[in-house]
Amino acid sequence: MRLLDLLLPVRCVVCGAGGEQLCAGCRRGLPRLEPPLCERCGAPTAWPVVRCRECTGRRLAFASARAAVAYDDSARRLVTAWKERGLRRLAADAAEVTAGILAPPRATVVAFVPPDRERVLTRGYHPAERLARELGERWELPVRPLVARTRSVRHQRGLTLPERRRNVAGAFAPAEPAPPRVALVDDVYTSGATVAAAASALRKGGARRVEVVTFARVVR
Repeated sequence: MRLLDLLLPVRCVVCGAGGEQLCAGCRRGLPRLEPPLCERCGAPTAWPVVRCRECTGRRLAFASARAAVAYDDSARRLVTAWKERGLRRLAADAAEVTAGILAPPRATVVAFVPPDRERVLTRGYHPAERLARELGERWELPVRPLVARTRSVRHQRGLTLPERRRNVAGAFAPAEPAPPRVALVDDVYTSGATVAAAASALRKGGARRVEVVTFARVVR
């Protein structure tokens, strides 16, 4: 056993068991999002629908959104450790789970929701980009920074759904021309406001179809 393992033993970020950052039991226990789902935004529904109550009446720039797991307490612990505690290797675990549950997107390139500069400086890396690159390897698709931030925004946590949409409106722009079919990756789908705004920038950059893929999704 290495000295570092003795001084800083690796523990599962979900259950605390020793050995791995995400143990096999907790990996299997992550709550998969399975059909029936809303065809557009991927929300769980009682029966298949084209649009659910959550996305009816909204102008969404993406063609579909899919998440691998529900954002319950176990998924929240994993995402928090990955994003806020700097356990970057968890991006590979999240990508492995995501690629194992979701079908590959009908895309020719993978993009990601661009980071807020302040958060990158604080964390030292960008979780969504790390997830996108891990998924790109598994899907054998190139990853490109097709979307740029135009301004900083307030943190979305604690905002109402209308406030979230206003907060990110116009916050993104095309960074370079986009191909017709793009997969847009983010870590968690909460209200869809951020990915919708980023997808709108991709559409302005030339994309005709944007498929959103996230590791987890808040279920209301």
